[in-house]
Amino acid sequence: MAELSTVARPYAEALFGAARDDKAGLAVWAGLVDELAQVAANADVREAMTDPRLDDTRRAQIFTGLIKSDLPQAARNFIDLLVQNDRLLLLPIIATQFAELKNRHEGTAQAEITSAFELSDAQVKELISALEVKFGLKLKPHVAVDQSLIGGVRVAVGDQVLDTSVKAQLARLRDTLAA
Repeated sequence: MAELSTVARPYAEALFGAARDDKAGLAVWAGLVDELAQVAANADVREAMTDPRLDDTRRAQIFTGLIKSDLPQAARNFIDLLVQNDRLLLLPIIATQFAELKNRHEGTAQAEITSAFELSDAQVKELISALEVKFGLKLKPHVAVDQSLIGGVRVAVGDQVLDTSVKAQLARLRDTLAA
């Protein structure tokens, strides 16, 4: 069976293409897609959407009824398409891929920064400035604290990881000594 991310990719690309051409703008669509993904990720919704007693029309009606935002016709059509193809539960993956496409289009990326200790705003700003030069992208930081790193930081931008934590350095040293 194909990876779920592979199955979701054409849907994310199609949705991104429609959103990019829409006068509402990518930011509005990104918020809407996030809301759709949150609803689809709910365990009760997932259970209801797999109920064999419901037909596709009823599934789409129930799902759209759970969305608080006003749904443009293009979004309703997208939901109908997902329901017809039994792909509605892929919305969280589609939303992640949509966000990546949006970031790439805008020349930005999400930087997942994990530090052993709390970082001040000035430290985050300085780190982001250095990372933006390294990656050549405008970065949006998401900072978390993980004391198991002992010291240093771990930064993930897309599929690239810079791990300067003490924990990683100790692991490299252990591997070198064991070899």
